[in-house]
Amino acid sequence: MLIELLSNYGLFLLKTITVVISILLILNFIINSKKNKHKGNLVIENINSELLSLEENVKKSILTSSDFKKYLKLRKKGKKVIEKKLYVLDFHGNIKASEIRSLRREISAVILSYKKGDEVLLRLENSGGTVHEHGLAASQLKRIKNKKIPLTICVDKVAASGGYMMACVGNKILASPFAIIGSIGVLAQVPNFNKLLQNKGIAFEQHTAGNYKRTVTMFGKNTDKDRKKLNEQLEDIHELFKNFIKNERKSVDIEKVATGEYWYGKNALDLNLIDEIITSDEYILSAKDKFDIIRIQCKPLKTLSDKLTKLSSGITSKVLNLFIQKNYDNNIFK
Repeated sequence: MLIELLSNYGLFLLKTITVVISILLILNFIINSKKNKHKGNLVIENINSELLSLEENVKKSILTSSDFKKYLKLRKKGKKVIEKKLYVLDFHGNIKASEIRSLRREISAVILSYKKGDEVLLRLENSGGTVHEHGLAASQLKRIKNKKIPLTICVDKVAASGGYMMACVGNKILASPFAIIGSIGVLAQVPNFNKLLQNKGIAFEQHTAGNYKRTVTMFGKNTDKDRKKLNEQLEDIHELFKNFIKNERKSVDIEKVATGEYWYGKNALDLNLIDEIITSDEYILSAKDKFDIIRIQCKPLKTLSDKLTKLSSGITSKVLNLFIQKNYDNNIFK
């Protein structure tokens, strides 16, 4: 009885939340449509200060009071002004490379503030996706290279397909021992529902002007001619991909690596796909005495809809967890 009561209450609560959020989303859309949306805030963090604070906390915990005072005195005495800057950017990719909106502003900030001797480190995590969007992301990185600013790409987990297209723009590519590197190939996969539609008595019509306006389709009947043309298009894109990498990394035997395969750190190093096996944390620690390390991050401003989505997701999760817990408590087979 109690479980049924809780279930009914939970459903009522979810319906109420849905109605309220829908109203607020409509209001938010009306408000935002009447004003220009801010692109977001640039957040600047000094990594040297963070590392120094970390070191100080550890020393304070493990040293005696007198030794800690000596450490502080020596640190103050040896303190020097570092002119050169290492700008740290982060890119966590998805299929549509949607973080490019932040990346382009971050790169503009670097170019506007760059001085001779400065460098850029991009911590890249990207398993690839759409061709045109990852091509644009790679072109954004070329803005740094075209300004003769040294660019280092560090891959801790994965830079595959479009992700590797971005990585190869760097003057140096660093990767952790088990980072996935490569996958220089092109993929297209399309489900086809034509037989299912025919079995249900549903006709599908598609009208085009131009022989190849549409080749392989999800709902129409695909022909060998359609498939042949799609394969030709994929080969063309693959050739563009190969040429791009060949131009950016001349030490790579492109025909050997452009098979769609991927490799881990050591093997990727042997194939010249990367230049060194090292994690981003190791690289930053090794650079802290030579550079003033600055992290630049563009954080889009959260809209009312973003906040409401997060709120509703949290409430829904709590309600579902409550149901699961109640069912678990009453499950005799646990």
